[in-house]
Amino acid sequence: MVSTCRHPDNGPAPAIVLATLNAKYIHASLGLRYLLANLDRHGGAGLRARTVLREFTIRREPSQIVAELLATLGPATPGAKQIVGLGVYIWNVAQTTEVLRLLKAARPGVTVVLGGPEVSHETNQQEIVHLADHVITGWGDVSFAKLCRALLHGPPPLMKLMAGEQPTLDQVELPYGEYSDTDLAQRLLYVEASRGCPFKCEFCLSSLDKTAWSFELDRVLAALERLYQRGARHFKFVDRTFNLRVETSVRILQFFLDRLPCADNEDHAAPLFLHFEVIPDHLPERLRALIAQFPPGVLQLEVGVQSFDVAVQQTISRRQDNAASEANLRWLRAHSHAHLHADLIFGLPGETLASFSAGFDRLLDIGPHEIQLGMLKRLRGSPIARHTVTHGMRYANEAPYTVWQTGVMDAATLQRCTRFARYWELLANSGRFQQTLPLLLQGRPGGSAFAAFMAYSDWLWARTGRTSGFTPEALVDHLAEYLLACGRMADEAVRAALLSDYLASGARASPRALHGMLPRRAPRPAKPQRTLATRQDRHHSPHAAK
Repeated sequence: MVSTCRHPDNGPAPAIVLATLNAKYIHASLGLRYLLANLDRHGGAGLRARTVLREFTIRREPSQIVAELLATLGPATPGAKQIVGLGVYIWNVAQTTEVLRLLKAARPGVTVVLGGPEVSHETNQQEIVHLADHVITGWGDVSFAKLCRALLHGPPPLMKLMAGEQPTLDQVELPYGEYSDTDLAQRLLYVEASRGCPFKCEFCLSSLDKTAWSFELDRVLAALERLYQRGARHFKFVDRTFNLRVETSVRILQFFLDRLPCADNEDHAAPLFLHFEVIPDHLPERLRALIAQFPPGVLQLEVGVQSFDVAVQQTISRRQDNAASEANLRWLRAHSHAHLHADLIFGLPGETLASFSAGFDRLLDIGPHEIQLGMLKRLRGSPIARHTVTHGMRYANEAPYTVWQTGVMDAATLQRCTRFARYWELLANSGRFQQTLPLLLQGRPGGSAFAAFMAYSDWLWARTGRTSGFTPEALVDHLAEYLLACGRMADEAVRAALLSDYLASGARASPRALHGMLPRRAPRPAKPQRTLATRQDRHHSPHAAK
């Protein structure tokens, strides 16, 4: 069944509204769609028909969200139950708390049920839990449906906190029919072939899992085929370790290879785009052979490196063969068209600035298209908390609970790292400075690219006092000012690199540093619809550094 957002004027008012606040419109909640898909099977026939889905973004005013929720529910009727289920995550807990407070003030009789990772641990410490009527911790596929049946038909539940029932995966209805045609056309589709993770990396909630569980693969592929036939072309797999079971990975990759358009039968629909999260030290030959067959712009691999420091890996219970990881990444870079998105984390217990710098330089030398730099966050319930005292870890009290001091990195150093990460996103991961970035990273005493970029990061912060809001022209002008002030680079080389990058980016204004160098251009054509792979395309452009 395709999810629709009915208005009370178009039919009976729903008894249940499922809602969440996504980080961006392009995201579509997989968790809520699982709840929708399983209502009839585990809550009783007809329950799904009495339920609607509402998705918002964290930028919406809470008062506007509450007004829409109330309009969806319709007026309160004496004796009739109205249920609102809210998905709560680290990125939306503050806004969702305010929504819940306003909703309860406007309509005290509404029953609010919470679920999601943010309210599955440390519940007695959270204001949002105190405001709610019921909280389901952990898996909600079965438990939410049973709770709604009890709320609507009795007997009423006595407990506020309920541990989610974990069924076998053959008891879970797949949610992909709940993606609407609008979702298929405009949003990322989250899909999964498995749940859980066998690894124990302590910064991750998946470390609490005992193992990984796989859905029956024929069933998953049949659901993906139905999505594909409906026009879906963007699939983001949320499996924690897509390449854990090679047989499964091979069949999924072959499924999509079989649906790539042939050269003599080009499919004029949106291009295929696939995202998988993989562990870096497991890339057997069968996977390599299939990955190598994908053309540019189709396959994106998110590779969680996190740290190359062996002592840090041991501290956080992370098993990773660094030599195999590097060899596999180099093979992918040299022999495939996959877009490589590699992750590192600032602020892990015991990670010094020097050890992080060495790991960054090692990863950069491998050449992934993007290096995503994250700050450690103490997720509620994650085992990383056991190092708080022994490693001098201090975190922000409010979500997203970002680390701000460790025993080997003081607060000022971690603030510098935060700025480094934001500037790296603007200059490197954006793909807009393929020619200029190597000039910025070279020529530093000791040869450290990390040190070179940190020096620029410190300079840019001192110069501007901000980490966002830069126009493309301002970025060009600041780079020119810094590189030319160094006195080690020829003016012509710097301006030529900046000119090439600026023209390739498609920007059309006039940076001061390029005055008199820009060609006359025709009026700007109509803006094409942006695809999800736009940024990746820049990394694969002909002038991209290898």
